Amino acid sequence: MNSNGSNPAPAAFAQVPAAVAPIDHMQIVIADILLPEELAAVHDALARTRFIDGRETAGFAARKVKNNRQADARDKNLDEMRSLVAARIMASELFQMAVRPKQLSPLLFSRTETGMQYGVHVDDALMRGMRTDVAFTLFLDPPESYDGGELVIESAAGDDAIKLSAGSMIAYPATTLHRVALVTRGHRHVVAGWARSFVRDAARREILFDLDTARRAIFVRDGKSAEFDLISKSLANLLRMWVDD
Repeated sequence: MNSNGSNPAPAAFAQVPAAVAPIDHMQIVIADILLPEELAAVHDALARTRFIDGRETAGFAARKVKNNRQADARDKNLDEMRSLVAARIMASELFQMAVRPKQLSPLLFSRTETGMQYGVHVDDALMRGMRTDVAFTLFLDPPESYDGGELVIESAAGDDAIKLSAGSMIAYPATTLHRVALVTRGHRHVVAGWARSFVRDAARREILFDLDTARRAIFVRDGKSAEFDLISKSLANLLRMWVDD
């Protein structure tokens, strides 16, 4: 399954979360983090925001390959939008299931213009004293409005190039090497951020996600059955074993 697939996640009790099925290395795409009117509000705020050289927030090595613009953290025009986006991310049931977030980093609003890119890098393990377990990128522009600009995540199986609809987000382990491809037309706006998870190990998070997904599907199909209760008990006890609170 590639990141542009459309298979829905199994039902979550009474409602199916809007998402694309997880792909390799516990990458997961979540649709409709922002509603159209919220996207419009974000773009209005971005139009009033001062952007600075993105290298100002990069580490010494990433500074060599980072070529984009970033909203000035001191600019108050985005304060309300930062709070809105963070709230919408944390309210996502699928994000909660897949990431088990304990804390989010401050959000970064970035703009990659024609001729810009962000070369291969790995994210810092600590940001403002917070361990970064999961990275996420929320796309703000329609994919047809610009060429290039894919988020490319590297793995032993090859590169996975991701370009999503406006308002959709990908979350992936912050341990990966990744880059942003050259933008050859238009411009690309995204929100980038990181989460500290209650469960730092990605393989364990995937096991918990699979169990949670399976028990919800069983509940939708059979109601509160003995099988549902047994999987729920196992899920809860694994959380007790693995959670770092």
